[in-house]
Parts: sequence; C-alpha cells; structure tokens
Amino acid sequence: MKILFACGGTAGHINPALATAAVVRKHHPDAQIRFVGNPNGMEGRLIKKAGYDFSPVVIKGFYRSLSPKACAHNLSAVSRMLRAGGAVKRVLREFEPDIVMGTGGYVSGPVLRTAHKEGYKTLTHEQNAFPGVTTKLLSKYVDKILLAVPEAQKYLAGGPQYAVVGNPVREEILFADREESRRALGIDPKRTVLLTFGGSLGAQRINEAVADLIAWHYRSGKIHHIHATGQYGVELLPRLLRERGVDLGGCDYVDIREYIDDMPRCLAASDIVLCRSGAVTLSELEAAGRASILIPSPNVAENHQYHNAMVLGNAGAAIVVEEKDLTGERIIALVSELLEDPAKVHGLAKNARKLAIVDAGERIYREMMAML
Repeated sequence: MKILFACGGTAGHINPALATAAVVRKHHPDAQIRFVGNPNGMEGRLIKKAGYDFSPVVIKGFYRSLSPKACAHNLSAVSRMLRAGGAVKRVLREFEPDIVMGTGGYVSGPVLRTAHKEGYKTLTHEQNAFPGVTTKLLSKYVDKILLAVPEAQKYLAGGPQYAVVGNPVREEILFADREESRRALGIDPKRTVLLTFGGSLGAQRINEAVADLIAWHYRSGKIHHIHATGQYGVELLPRLLRERGVDLGGCDYVDIREYIDDMPRCLAASDIVLCRSGAVTLSELEAAGRASILIPSPNVAENHQYHNAMVLGNAGAAIVVEEKDLTGERIIALVSELLEDPAKVHGLAKNARKLAIVDAGERIYREMMAML
C-alpha cells in the first residue's frame, strides 16, 4: 500500500498528517509512505526528523496586501504555483500512490488538484471550524473531505462526501498521568497549576497580560505557573516583570520558558490553561479534559481561531476572550473567579472532554481503507 501526504506551512497542518501516517504504519508496517511539501518550510524539517520519505515541491503562499513588495511576492507565488503541477505529476508517476491525502497548507492545493485530474483517489482533512481557502478550493477536486468538527460543513459547498473524524491527537496527550506529571515537574500538590502560552513565536498581548497575572499571584504561593514566552517574548517578559517590580529569585513555582517541549506532561499537570485557539491545541485540551481561557489570534486567515474557540465556548467548555478585550485586569479577574469556584473549573473540563474525539487517527485510517 502506498500513501502520499501533502501538507505544509504550520505544525497545525503537518502534525495531523504525521499522526495519521503513524496509524497507517501501525496497521500496515510495510506501507510505503511519502510526503510532499516545501523543502524550505517547517514540513521539510519535521517530516525528515520523523523518518519519512519526502519529495520537495517549492510553493509560496500569497500576501493579502497591495503593497509593491506584496505584489512582487504574489507574482512569484503564481509562477511557482503554475510550475508546481509538473513537479507533482513527476512525483505521482514515480511513486504511484494508492491514495493521496492533504492536511492543509498551500502545497496541498496543487498536489490534490493534480492527483484528482490524474485519476488518483483523493481526500483532504480540515482541522478548523472555519475551513481555509485551500479546503474550499479543493472541494471540487477531492473524493471526500474529512472534518475535525461538524460546524465546518456549513461553510463548504455541496458535492464531495463529508465525514467528521476530529483532529488526531498524540498518544502521549491521551495517556499522560496527572499525579506522575506533577511529581516529575516538582509541583506542590496543594497548588493550583496554571499553564499559559501563546505559540512558538509568542504573542505580545498574551505576554503582557501574563506579566500582570504573575505580578498579581507570585507572592501568594498558591499557584504553580508554567508559561512559555515564545521566541519573541524571551527578552520581553523579563522586562515586563521588572517594570512591575517582580523578583522571582528563589521562586520555584513560576516556571518561565521559551517553549514547552513536554506539553503532554504540562497539560496533564495543569488545572487551568490560557492559550491561543489553534485547532490541534484545542483538540489536545479536549482530549486531556482541561478548563481553558482562549485568546484567539486575530492575525490568522479568515479569523479561523475565533471560530475554533467558539465551538468550545458555545459548549460551556472554555471562556473566550478576544484579543481586543484582553487586559491584565480581565485575565486576573477570570483566573481569580476560577480559583474561587472549583465547580466551574470542573464543569469546563468535563464539557471539554465531552467534545473530544480521541480516535481521530483510527477514523481517518478507516476512511482511507473504505476508499481503497
């Protein structure tokens, strides 16, 4: 069996493909699996690290601006897009896959469109509650669209078949033990654990609000706070804390890092999570059953993080705060309210767990097998 995956751009597109590939390998150890993506993108690094074959197809995204620089970039992107078809055909004819699956990113478009025209079986997976441009365009060129949440279908045209499968979640998230994780992190059992982050690059507004939050709680010693500043917050957050008169010397219950590379353990140990609302992050919150305060990024295509967050917000599984309304005072008030009302924290966590689809990888695998 041969499976060709197309994905790229962000971890939110790449990780679901890697998780699905792992499920295929579990059922078919001899399966031939190959990925197509931009060699200069994140996929070029993550896929090779995971040990899968990789075929490069150079593609560029489009800038949503009419500035001279953006126009020049977009002309180059069109040129790359037109040339991508030939490169994809060569990959298809060399590999001859039984099925071609896309999980998003600009590279998915030309790969799936070309595969469809060449007569290969195709399907695509949409992680977000509000489908991206690539998925909308591909609705004419794929045999089936797999959705993470049912809310996404109302934004897509009729024609292809649909199936709700969820987002694949890492097994480490599903099986991480709360007490073991707390012991490993050296957390006092009496403390409430607050986990906050704004993505790998960081988010200035979240770092600013978190600085106020730390200044509010660090002297009390009641909260064990794990925060990831992101790349752009490494120097920013310490400066913000100094401006607020915060001295964390000898304070082992405020854990500030650039990046959380042990997310399954930190998530298992947490009581309350404050973060962005990327699709995979929310699926992990649901699978872990965690109460959350969600701050959707306004700087993403078609404001899709807001739509993602509102799936949980409308289900009583999270508190949603738009970035335009984000202040330190607002976050302090919300965290204080949750600390004083354990029943509300439990209710948010319970409702999040109800939304979880913990066998998404297996569901996608079954859809593949049915198609074959």
